[in-house]
Amino acid sequence: MRRLLLLLLGLLLLHHSCCFEFVIDGEWEDDTLDVQDHQQRHRRAILTSEEQEDFEAIRGDDITVKSYRVESRITSRFAHTTVRSSVVNSGTKAQSIGFNVQIPKQAFITNFTMNVNGIRFMGSVKEKTVARNLYTQARARGKAAGIVRANSQDMETFKTEVHVPPGSNIEFELHYQEMMQRKLGLYEHKLYLQPGRLVPQLQVDVYIYEPKGISAVQTPNTLGAQFEELIKVTSTKDKAHVAFKPSLQQQRKCDNCTGSAVDGIFTVTYDVERDSNAGELQVSDGHFVHFFAPSNLSPLPKNIVFVIDVSGSMWGVKMKQTVEAMQAILGDLSVDDQFSIIDFNHNVRCWSEELLPGSSIQVEDAKKYIQSIKPNGGTNINEALMRAVQMLVKASNQGLISPRSVSMIILVSDGDPTVGEIKLTTIQKNVKRVMREEFSLFSLGIGFDVDYDFLERIAMENRGMAQRIFANHDAAEQLRTFYRQVSSPLLRRIIVQFPEGLVSDVTQNRFDKYFSGSELVVAGKVKASGSDTLTSFTTASAARLDLTLETEADTAQLDAELAKHQHSFNGFARQMWAYITIKQLISERSLATTAARKRTITKQIMSLALEHQFVTPLTALLVESEDATERLLADSPKDPKHGCCSGMGFGGPPGLPPPTNVIYGTPPWVQMGPTPQPGEELIKGPEAVTLPKNINFVDNDPHFIIHLPRNNMDVCFNIDSKPGHILSLVSDKGTGLVVNGQLISSKQPHKGKLSTYFGTISVYYQPDGVSVTVGTDGISLDDGRGRHAFTWAATAEVTLDGVRISIVKNAHVTVTVNGDVQVMVLLHRVWKKHPVNVDFLGIYIPNHNQYSPVVRGLIGQFSREPEVSVYDIHDGADPLKKEATMEVNGNKLLVTRGWQKDYRHDEKRGSNIYCWFVHNSGKGFIDGHYTDYIVPDLNSFI
Repeated sequence: MRRLLLLLLGLLLLHHSCCFEFVIDGEWEDDTLDVQDHQQRHRRAILTSEEQEDFEAIRGDDITVKSYRVESRITSRFAHTTVRSSVVNSGTKAQSIGFNVQIPKQAFITNFTMNVNGIRFMGSVKEKTVARNLYTQARARGKAAGIVRANSQDMETFKTEVHVPPGSNIEFELHYQEMMQRKLGLYEHKLYLQPGRLVPQLQVDVYIYEPKGISAVQTPNTLGAQFEELIKVTSTKDKAHVAFKPSLQQQRKCDNCTGSAVDGIFTVTYDVERDSNAGELQVSDGHFVHFFAPSNLSPLPKNIVFVIDVSGSMWGVKMKQTVEAMQAILGDLSVDDQFSIIDFNHNVRCWSEELLPGSSIQVEDAKKYIQSIKPNGGTNINEALMRAVQMLVKASNQGLISPRSVSMIILVSDGDPTVGEIKLTTIQKNVKRVMREEFSLFSLGIGFDVDYDFLERIAMENRGMAQRIFANHDAAEQLRTFYRQVSSPLLRRIIVQFPEGLVSDVTQNRFDKYFSGSELVVAGKVKASGSDTLTSFTTASAARLDLTLETEADTAQLDAELAKHQHSFNGFARQMWAYITIKQLISERSLATTAARKRTITKQIMSLALEHQFVTPLTALLVESEDATERLLADSPKDPKHGCCSGMGFGGPPGLPPPTNVIYGTPPWVQMGPTPQPGEELIKGPEAVTLPKNINFVDNDPHFIIHLPRNNMDVCFNIDSKPGHILSLVSDKGTGLVVNGQLISSKQPHKGKLSTYFGTISVYYQPDGVSVTVGTDGISLDDGRGRHAFTWAATAEVTLDGVRISIVKNAHVTVTVNGDVQVMVLLHRVWKKHPVNVDFLGIYIPNHNQYSPVVRGLIGQFSREPEVSVYDIHDGADPLKKEATMEVNGNKLLVTRGWQKDYRHDEKRGSNIYCWFVHNSGKGFIDGHYTDYIVPDLNSFI
């Protein structure tokens, strides 16, 4: 809903004297609002896009707009936008000139300045009561402020009107800030361009700087086809500039038209590079921001109860759009999902009394049911929600809901309750009493006749969110878009933590769910310490996985980089921390159950808003002339259809007692739980895995080293096979374990020989159906239902049933199976432009691994140590390498004394392991011929 912020500055400048006339139209926030008045604020009314007033950025009858410029600087997802305009009263009479700016609903205005014929008005954010008192002192000279409200989908409107004599020059400048929210895999930045007339200097610049890199920048054609070629995008790895500067002729609706075709939304979308699922940690200006947006994980199964209002008020377009959306939503369900539908008017009906799988048969039947609904009667929200919760509780008690699934209720309604329990606070308490911690409630309010404040509160209290659906031609698409945002949950119980004593004032760091395509953001202050790095630890649960992820950041590097960039926003981390904290406090304030608690939170909001100059529902922008003799007032109003201070819905920051209610966090489609207090939990990163000193391993091109404990001897051999061949290293049908490696080649022969290396190692554990594939470009885990991908760029620990995967950043990964078997894979990086060498892997396997008696493979066979004797040691052709005779398995072999490298402790130089080298690809030492160990795929036994 748009809140229209109107600053009526009736300013009349006459020669050497000036006087002011203002109109008051609006109301101040009043926490003691009468309940009856509160109910009255929700009278039924529908505002469609066609009914909204025509909008112009600059209003006036005979004026010249010399320039209109918009500049946004986006640094690390935080945007600072400045709108400037220069206007001249070209008429022969005094007139009112308006400056109107539509800004995103979630943005905070930070400043407004105005210069009228040399009189400069400067803005500053004040506590609302202080601003009112200062302003009241000047009212004797005729000043006042006005607030008018209107409704729209994405915006609020700041309006300024100045009454000036002919020939006057006016310059307006408005600043606002907002955090970019990631939805469906993209950040979207919208600028509303509606100058209402031709402008000689019309220019838009959007500067983006993302330290980790920008993966894509797009400019959707939302402004009009004729401007598509005029939008210029230039980008480098980490910077982008989007420019729009149409000439006067290019702005015209037609060649001979005097009207401007620039009338719409200028949109920029982008996403960033992510080198790991551990997130991105940035430190700047004494603050940190942790971004967490993992991908390449299998979705969690869903248990959904759709609760749909079919009362008489839903008749017509609303019901048609709802049915259309539900047809598409039901079609997106998978067979792993469970669902049911409850529709209600004065009665409550169930399509099915229990959850059913999302099979094609059930989905088709549900679509037919939805299609047959005929709206009529009253609205019994309480009974419908209670039935929905009971359905989930029953399924949970019967063991039909997986503890690793996500259970949600999605309520779609267009009005207040009229049947059954109609008291909103009682319905709120009823639902909260029966809802379990693992259930979430999402509320979708259609139109403006619904009490949106109630829907938001009941959702926030139950780990969900509310969204208004606007009753116009695209309501079905709004419903589908919302569902897409919550249709793919990837993680549950996410916690982001930091080492004790290194950070303070951390924003909400516990999240109930993470949905694909969104992003979790945690911010805080960095304490002074001797450390030049900051580390974060993130734990979460996926479909069958438990994750522990680690990432770190240099505490000085980013500030040094920001200083080099002209258009970056140097204070982004500090402002983002304040922005998130205030949003969380506003949401917590709306849920406060006592007046004392509400007053405490109010003081905190005001303190932060004043320090960081944010216009919030509790502060005002006082605009003063430079000598402070003239004062104007801009106020952020409460929304009569939205409720005061209901914000985005964040949790409270540390330092406050955790709220009883679980509330959702940033972004709004991701739910969170209360923040733990200091000392509540032990911060624990991924556990280090070490292998014993003496092991079997394969490294380089490929050199096998077999340790024989009883003989206290190391034996080595090479395998001269072809690129693409997959070699069986461990094949144990008794335990169901397979370890295989696939060969790759060097880029070209060296000294006439094409070297081979292991490029892929696979560990497959058949009993759990788990396969871990390690490559030089990343690590993947297949659990039989889906594939999860991880990179080498972050330290992580992944647990799935009896399999544990421990990744050490850019070094090695260790796979542990049931605590009995360990396999370590080392990563070898080479210079990318090297003419011959390629990245490759080494594999290290302890002797103490517990195999069955039938284990085979180039390494596995030696769990049954053969009897080996070496004798007749003598000088060889190379004086540095002795030769000898080895007797093993009844074979007498000529062996040479040499050494190979163990790279576990020194990844560059390695340490020498002396061994007896068996020639001819281990012939006579291994069972059979090496070609017997070539298998068809990475999970094959031999």
